[in-house]
Amino acid sequence: MEQSTKKEIKFWMALLPLLIMIAVMIVTVVQLGQGPHMPLIVGTTVAALVAWKAGYTWKEIEEMMYKGIKLALPAVVIIMLVGLTIGAWMGGGIVATMIFYGLKIITPAWFLVTIAIICAIVSLAIGSSWSTMATIGVAGMGIGLSMGIPAGMIAGAVISGAYFGDKMSPLSDTTNLAAGLTGTELFDHIKHMFFTTIPGLLIALGVYAYLGRNFGTGKTEALEIAQTSKVLQESFIVSPFMLLVPLAVILMVALKIPAVPALIVGIILGFLSQVFIQGDTVVHAITALQEGFSITTGNEMVDGLFNGGGLDNMMYTVSMTIVAMTFGGILEYSGMLQSIMNQLLKIVKSTGSLIATTIAACFMTNATCSEQYISIVVPARMFSKTYKEKGLHSKNLSRALEDGGTLTSVFIPWNTCGVFILGTLGVGVVEYGPYAILNFVVPIISILYAFTGFTVVKMTKEELVERDHETNYEMELETEEVSLNP
Repeated sequence: MEQSTKKEIKFWMALLPLLIMIAVMIVTVVQLGQGPHMPLIVGTTVAALVAWKAGYTWKEIEEMMYKGIKLALPAVVIIMLVGLTIGAWMGGGIVATMIFYGLKIITPAWFLVTIAIICAIVSLAIGSSWSTMATIGVAGMGIGLSMGIPAGMIAGAVISGAYFGDKMSPLSDTTNLAAGLTGTELFDHIKHMFFTTIPGLLIALGVYAYLGRNFGTGKTEALEIAQTSKVLQESFIVSPFMLLVPLAVILMVALKIPAVPALIVGIILGFLSQVFIQGDTVVHAITALQEGFSITTGNEMVDGLFNGGGLDNMMYTVSMTIVAMTFGGILEYSGMLQSIMNQLLKIVKSTGSLIATTIAACFMTNATCSEQYISIVVPARMFSKTYKEKGLHSKNLSRALEDGGTLTSVFIPWNTCGVFILGTLGVGVVEYGPYAILNFVVPIISILYAFTGFTVVKMTKEELVERDHETNYEMELETEEVSLNP
């Protein structure tokens, strides 16, 4: 697709698909209580019409959609495998074991703090928020709900912890991506994020400690926890050895084994546990993988926790991801997103406004392109030159990309991250959003730092000289090219 042969899409025309999609989304989701699929399809249709009006052929527009979907295929595969994992682990008694022992050792008052810290440690070790949420997060939801804690609070604490570890881990793909795209040394990038992310985590833990003070204080809650534990023992074979399954998956990911084979091993172990340890039939074990696990204990809480998972239950999530990426693909590859970004650059007057605009652009890319990685790649490409021109060290940009891109992805219901959380933890953005404290506090801290100048690092004299040499060299190349092609 040669964009140079097409008309440049003006800002207001580029903004039109997004505005219409958001308007339809508000009516459909908020007022009518329906899913976000149809608004995304409306947005995709409008985006396609705008691209067609700009001179793109239908074949080219189709290619844009396919390229967008292709970007989401790794996420789609993970989402499907997570559905299989949850079904296998529920049927195999692995989730039941994690919940049973979690109820024994974690007190309700400190549950939110504890689960956030555990998720942070695991995610820091393995570098993956998704793997953490699919293992520790699923069990954490069961434990917290058994204690009478609202689902939104539990999911928020899980997300805060998981994204802290993902953001700060040298094994994380987003961390390496942000450092690599900006030319920042990896550990310089991580150290620079300490200033925004550590305070963000401490604030989150403080809020969770405050929220948890009212849980587990009554006799009724204690009786419910005891009753849940009893039903779990009666319905499943519970053993500490069952904990080796999630431990094996976490260890494999920590050893840099890719997520797909690690999850497949977890699925196989869960399937074998259901057949040989729980004593279920092969047919039921296969049904748990395909349709989800089903159980009737007579205990409403346990039945609600353990009826779910499976490949079929993830198809809603998969379809939303695909539809969202067709929308994002047209916006990205038609130049609409670039047109919006160029307009944002016009309001940049100072260092503070530059960093704040970068964070806002990352959030906007999360909303328009529906993919966390694009929210890092596109703003990195758009703002890199401006940071250099202002004499700012590249680690300011890399930190802003993570603060604005990695963390805010969870607040967009149709973003792959928001979709994954809904499919895995069973909680939507409206419920968990107010409690994902780290994810919205860190961007705020980052913007405050930007306007006060705190921790904003300038280039050294040597780096400024190197920048000037690079600029002069690029200008010479451009002059040479013009002279060769008059």
